[in-house]
Amino acid sequence: MFFHVQQLINEIIPDEPDPAAANALQEGLGGQFGEMRTMMQYLFQSMNFRGAAAKPYRDLIQGIGTEEISHVELIGTTISRLLDGSPRYQGTLDDPLDTPGAGGAIPLNLALSQGNIHHYLVGAQGAMPVDSAGNPWSGSYVYNSGNLPLDLLYNLMLEATGRLQKCRMYEMTDNKTARSTIAYLIVRDQAHENGYAKALETLGVKWQALLPIPKTNAEQFPEVKKLLDLGLQSKQYTFDLKGQSEAGKIYQGLSPSNDGTQLDASEQAPEGVPSEIAPERLEEFAPGLDPALLELIQATADLEMADIDAMFGPVEK
Repeated sequence: MFFHVQQLINEIIPDEPDPAAANALQEGLGGQFGEMRTMMQYLFQSMNFRGAAAKPYRDLIQGIGTEEISHVELIGTTISRLLDGSPRYQGTLDDPLDTPGAGGAIPLNLALSQGNIHHYLVGAQGAMPVDSAGNPWSGSYVYNSGNLPLDLLYNLMLEATGRLQKCRMYEMTDNKTARSTIAYLIVRDQAHENGYAKALETLGVKWQALLPIPKTNAEQFPEVKKLLDLGLQSKQYTFDLKGQSEAGKIYQGLSPSNDGTQLDASEQAPEGVPSEIAPERLEEFAPGLDPALLELIQATADLEMADIDAMFGPVEK
């Protein structure tokens, strides 16, 4: 089973909207080496895993796959924040919907010249399951061979390529919202590389001679260095409520990154940060729940409670 805590795994720093940066981040969400790919690949590998004696490897893959669900949520929310109010719309609830924004600005003008127009036409200023070119995410990206060394090697390549692309995304924008998420994912990709590299080492695979992890010098990025100084690149969470994960049998010892740190899989999950719902977007004709809808919802709830009271008696409050 999976449980959802209504928190984001990392803080998204507020900044101005940036639809071009949002579209770049779509590659990190729905691209061939994006977070939707890692999430689905690891979960399918863990679901299809065979061999009870190899449980620590299953638990490692499963734990990373579970974390990737939160990465999909994080990067998707970041894309929405980068699009939200682009350009800043100063309309009010009593404005006619066809009234341009303050100062005569056209509310969705940026959709014609920057980023992905589908973010506005289809997504109502929200993330979509596509890459930066607008191609839909494909299940054909998922690699699940059933052979443990092959899967681990492919996972290492996937994390290394994803980190490489995110380093490029970082250098495409100085937007604080984008960089706060990109930097976090760069460091967590390295943590996952370390896990798969260590797993391959336990199987006698000399991965360093076969697949050198790309050198990106990402530690020069201020936001990345702050996280590296906290040792976040050498931690892997279990996301296991009952303490049954055996991933720590693999995720231990000196880090394969050769940065002098020790791998640590003792934590269940990161602390997280509050998750807030974005404001309504009037210019997208997506105002949320107006008074009439709220009244209808309350009336429906009252009818349902009346049925429950009639069948089981009044519910104590």
